[in-house]
Amino acid sequence: MKSMQIMPNNLKRQYDLHAEEYRAKVCEVLDSGWYVLGREVVTFESEWAAYVGTAHCAGVASGLDALIIAFRILGIHEGDEVIVAANAYIACVMGITINGGTPAFVEPDEYNNIDVTRIEEAVTPRTKAILAVHLFGQCCDMDAIREVADRHSLYVVEDCAQAHGNHWHGKRAGSLGDISCFSFYPSKGCGAFGDGGALCTNSPEWDAQARVIRNYGSERRYHNSVVGMNSRLDEIQAGLLRVKMRYLDEMNEERCAIAAAYNAGISNPLVIKPKVRPGADSSWHQYVIHVRGGKRDALKEFLAQRGVGTIIHYPIPPHLSEAYRYLGFGSGSFPIAERAAGEVLSLPMYNGMTAEEQSWVIESVNAFEG
Repeated sequence: MKSMQIMPNNLKRQYDLHAEEYRAKVCEVLDSGWYVLGREVVTFESEWAAYVGTAHCAGVASGLDALIIAFRILGIHEGDEVIVAANAYIACVMGITINGGTPAFVEPDEYNNIDVTRIEEAVTPRTKAILAVHLFGQCCDMDAIREVADRHSLYVVEDCAQAHGNHWHGKRAGSLGDISCFSFYPSKGCGAFGDGGALCTNSPEWDAQARVIRNYGSERRYHNSVVGMNSRLDEIQAGLLRVKMRYLDEMNEERCAIAAAYNAGISNPLVIKPKVRPGADSSWHQYVIHVRGGKRDALKEFLAQRGVGTIIHYPIPPHLSEAYRYLGFGSGSFPIAERAAGEVLSLPMYNGMTAEEQSWVIESVNAFEG
């Protein structure tokens, strides 16, 4: 049987596209002699805020730290509830619970994002915020979310970890809520070469608080106004991100072309292809199919035999994880999210993917008979 070895994500291909620029930037930072909270971080924060469309950006050490700091700034604590999609990555929930808050789960819709028609019923007197997770590279229906939030005086936090450069009716993801949180983990659209994250906001007060919290609770050295944390985007990662973001729109266009090839070529009746919400676009952080009839694992194995690597994003919904057993949810609590966890499969999607590789993925998916 013919076979090709295709990784689910090949970060080396993306690096090779601009390798000399990355190497030059690393040497520039090393030669500068300043490695934490220096010129690269300050400049990246300014450039990323301008790209997203917010007044401020504060670089932090990870996307999870961005969420933790965001909910701390908003005053989320024990007894408060935050509405979040039941199929979101568990880090989204951790950002809530580490602050003492409680996740109020809502089922996903046909676009794998929070079902906005179900948000209203999840609002209680304890609800303080809605976390809009732009999963797999597609924006949530932010107009509907904002409408519910405004009616109930709730904060809106955007998790843009997988939506770098996305739009909702022409406005960039990250500019649509009160605070937005980004991860720059290497696999993200504008991924660093290690961990990194950021908070974006139009509020100068919240931006100032984020900067204090990320640096041991200190605005001025050895003067600690709050109990903070060590969560600083380092100079090398900031410099490398500055290089990569110059090519982000171009890289998103390439991923859109790969997704278009998949959409046109995949015809297996067992496969439900992803749809893009009207008013949104997708950066295709992942190309996530749903596999009918309980055949997902069989398809995954079939593709592996043909050299096609795949990933399941995500096999266990947060409410069924061991970490959140204390919340008291059992199997069947959120059946749509649970069914999706048994159906979803992410096909190879990365910059630098060849036409031959794309064709082999399509051919292999279509060859599966279950």
